[in-house]
Amino acid sequence: MALIRNSKLRPRILVVGGGYLGLVTAQNLLKNLGRGEATVTVVDPNPYMTYLPFLPEVAAGSIEPRHAVVPLRRNLSGAEVITAKVTSINHGDKFVTVEPENDEAFELDYDHIIMAAGSVARALPIPGLKENAIALKRIEEAVALRDHLLSRLSDASLMEDDDERRKALTFVFVGGGFAGIELLTELEDVVRSAVAQYETLTEADVRFVLVEALDRVMPEVGEAQARWVVEHMRERGIDVYLETFLQDCTDKHIKLSSGEEFDADTIVWSAGVKANPILVDSDLPLDERGRVTVRADLRVEGDNGVVEGAWAAGDNAAVPDLSGGGVGGYCVPNAQHAVRQAPVLAANVLAALRGETEFKQYFHKTIGTVAGLGLYKGVSQMGDFEARGVLAWLMHRAYHGYAIPTVDRKVKVFGNWILNAIVGRDAMPLADLDVPRKNFVEAANSKPAPKKETAKV
Repeated sequence: MALIRNSKLRPRILVVGGGYLGLVTAQNLLKNLGRGEATVTVVDPNPYMTYLPFLPEVAAGSIEPRHAVVPLRRNLSGAEVITAKVTSINHGDKFVTVEPENDEAFELDYDHIIMAAGSVARALPIPGLKENAIALKRIEEAVALRDHLLSRLSDASLMEDDDERRKALTFVFVGGGFAGIELLTELEDVVRSAVAQYETLTEADVRFVLVEALDRVMPEVGEAQARWVVEHMRERGIDVYLETFLQDCTDKHIKLSSGEEFDADTIVWSAGVKANPILVDSDLPLDERGRVTVRADLRVEGDNGVVEGAWAAGDNAAVPDLSGGGVGGYCVPNAQHAVRQAPVLAANVLAALRGETEFKQYFHKTIGTVAGLGLYKGVSQMGDFEARGVLAWLMHRAYHGYAIPTVDRKVKVFGNWILNAIVGRDAMPLADLDVPRKNFVEAANSKPAPKKETAKV
């Protein structure tokens, strides 16, 4: 396996992960580095950054998929952008193993490494879950989920068997955190509006189910707001099961800890996240949850003190919350922290590169939370100020429209919202996205037309 050394003979700052944190950190580095001072290399399996808070709206058709992602190369001019996976990290010798999807793996050296690999879905060993469920951590999953749900309506409209129709139109969501609630309510909203296009279906045919292990939803908001969200969902006809576990979903037959059983063609898993498992194949210090342990200045720290040249933040790091508001004393994994950790991280890496010994401490007291619950519906909490309904929905859109990186994406997202307000949201699925050659293959395999014999005169 070849070792790719920095041919430019200057320090390499390696950013592992091109999500929000990786993108904005790299942008800040490029902006403040002197000419020839260092090489910035970003490695990510995707050529774009996905703005995760917009995935529910992408799934609901309120935002076009490409408008919720930010292309890395276009917005990291001057950086090396490698579309590949980092599969192992050897910080002792300061190199990583990089594996492109369609090429041979190679080793890449570095002087400073920034772990911004984010998180993945935290799946539990529930029978049938791995085979039948879908999560929502990627733009591709949002598109597939949208098309699947809307296609189920089309299929169910032609079904004569009541059991099959009931299964096709039962949608189960596991996990009542922010991501799960936003996704469920956005999709419930678009599915119920799409039902009106079918003469053979009514809203009563559709069933949405939320399964949550805790006795409440959305722990990021106050108790009163959480209760209101549950009441609001139940008023919309959503079945909410609290203090309930999914025990089995083999062959899409749902078994709950409450004893209830039913069939459901769609199972969406939103029951938490875990740090990117790439960290398991590294010599960086990790906590019991698999996160890189860091100081408040975002330097990696182990039992023997600071690990020189190693930095981490975001979902894959246990970042101390100096405000005292974090769960267990650490920053919660959300976009609000990633937005603010990136410039601190970049500034400290530059300071270390230049031989400085004073570093900024990351401190941020949460400004509150906002969530969309479908068109014109939302919930928010800013300190003691609580909002529900249209106002909270507007606050949600204003905040995230501002927070998504780059001006062109902001313009396109707000353009989506304005056009949808004028002409309505599109509730049409696209067929066969997972098998785009299907139509050509069928045509190629079709029988040729029989030759007609010419009548003799």
